[in-house]
Amino acid sequence: MHKVLIDCDPGHDDATAILYAARHLDLVGVTTVYGNQSVDKTTANALSLLTLLGLDVPVARGCDRPLNHSFSHGGDVHGKTGIDGADLPAPSRAALDMHAVDFIIETASRYREELVLCPIGPFTNVAMALRKEPRLTKWLRAISVMGGTTQVGNTTPVAEFNIWSDPEAADIVYRAGVPMWMAGLNVTRQVGITEDDIKRLQAGGSVARVFGGLFSFFLARLREIHGINSASMHDSCALVPFIAPDLITYRECPVEIELSNGLTRGMTVCDFRNLTAAKLENIRSRAAPNCHVAVGVKARPLVEHIMEAILDWPEPKSAT
Repeated sequence: MHKVLIDCDPGHDDATAILYAARHLDLVGVTTVYGNQSVDKTTANALSLLTLLGLDVPVARGCDRPLNHSFSHGGDVHGKTGIDGADLPAPSRAALDMHAVDFIIETASRYREELVLCPIGPFTNVAMALRKEPRLTKWLRAISVMGGTTQVGNTTPVAEFNIWSDPEAADIVYRAGVPMWMAGLNVTRQVGITEDDIKRLQAGGSVARVFGGLFSFFLARLREIHGINSASMHDSCALVPFIAPDLITYRECPVEIELSNGLTRGMTVCDFRNLTAAKLENIRSRAAPNCHVAVGVKARPLVEHIMEAILDWPEPKSAT
């Protein structure tokens, strides 16, 4: 069973990814970062989710801003708490007295060549860890991210939120040389919880009903903002290569992050060209591949796999 550390900003789809990972993998830790809300709120959300799920998993609070610029927490999609739509229990434990950057480094050192690191929020914690401990590139088994897109963005016409939030951090991660998988919006938006799925959850156990409430809010916001009719399970897709690899198709290619301050800032430039000549005068050469980029998905089977994990989650011991 793969060991996984999730770096996240819960977030409705982050919550689902935590449950999905705990169901199928060895979840050894959760680190938090600003993004869907402030890091104070995302940390509280992570702790509450683990309490809801009855999981004894350490949580470390991370960065509260990007590397080089300011950031505003609007709660546009995920609400004032970052995870509106249901009442979560008060946390049964506190976060570790250790910064997320140090926890990532310590955990990777403990599980050398075993640990899969899954950033599913802005990549600031991971970039800082790579800067602080260069040996991390050798210690990690893989980095699997939810971020970017090969097509249309959700924050700008070409940029996805997690990358756009801190492009400089994303650039560090993509250049690190760790084996890397990327699940972008072009695939993750196809993996959506529908109104019928929500009804199934609301008819389930106590944990399923909480997730039904969360998805109901999330779906309403996505419909209002983006005009889509399912609640996208973006973040769970980052875990698929290590749970059900046949459900997502990847293509290996070079990926670069646009760092300019113009309209394309935060774009993930995926070079899918099939050049047959090494050097041409007026054609930019193709760099070495650095990432497995998701290009296709068996969307409904993956949704059912995620739904099964939620519906089969055991009732908390305190539930009657």
